[in-house]
Amino acid sequence: MITLRKADDRAMTRIGWLDGRHTFSFGRSSLRDGAPFSDGFRSLIVVNDDRVKAGMGFSEHPHSDMEIITYVLDGQLAHKDSTGNAKSLSPGWIQRMSAGSGIRHSEFNPSPTEQLRLLQIWILPEKENQKPSYEDREFTDADLRDRLALLAGHQGSGAPTLIHQDARFFASRLSPSRSVAHPLDPGRHAFVHVAKGGVSLNGLALSEGDGAFISDEREISIVADDSLGAELILIELA
Repeated sequence: MITLRKADDRAMTRIGWLDGRHTFSFGRSSLRDGAPFSDGFRSLIVVNDDRVKAGMGFSEHPHSDMEIITYVLDGQLAHKDSTGNAKSLSPGWIQRMSAGSGIRHSEFNPSPTEQLRLLQIWILPEKENQKPSYEDREFTDADLRDRLALLAGHQGSGAPTLIHQDARFFASRLSPSRSVAHPLDPGRHAFVHVAKGGVSLNGLALSEGDGAFISDEREISIVADDSLGAELILIELA
């Protein structure tokens, strides 16, 4: 079973310096009446597609008991947190912050001219009140090109970045007409978000900003648009 959430059905936050689009309800945002999965899907509760104007960003604020994954699409992201981490991230970088018992952080666009665009994903942890921790890692175009690259996952998944939940985070940059496939074992679920371009997912057309909630499917087959190609993420969930 595949349920689509089209880009235009997402909630939005627009406050001058921020253009945020939310697959799930977030903060004061709301989704259209009757939208499925408004409060999340399995352990996945936030997928935000944020565009941040030059020189602007999110001031320091707290989080707790959340796995926060940030994937940079365009521009530069300057991160600082209360555990002493400070890092500048470019497209292809992934950042995982386990908020655990409590952490404060800020996210800022340091460029004086260029927009920052990022995906921020929140996943509920398997245990609460863990020690806060942080990881980041760069993935090159060669790592992501025309394949589903495993960027983050739970202990024992073989992923280079750890998520404290039974979940796996993949990303791909597909050239026009190229395809990838991902098997789903019984009882497993997945969410696919098209960040750029367009794809056919098990025969269903998805455009930029569209998402798909997937259950009871043996395989996910994704074919990129024959002119645009695509960049996408896939999150496998228990």
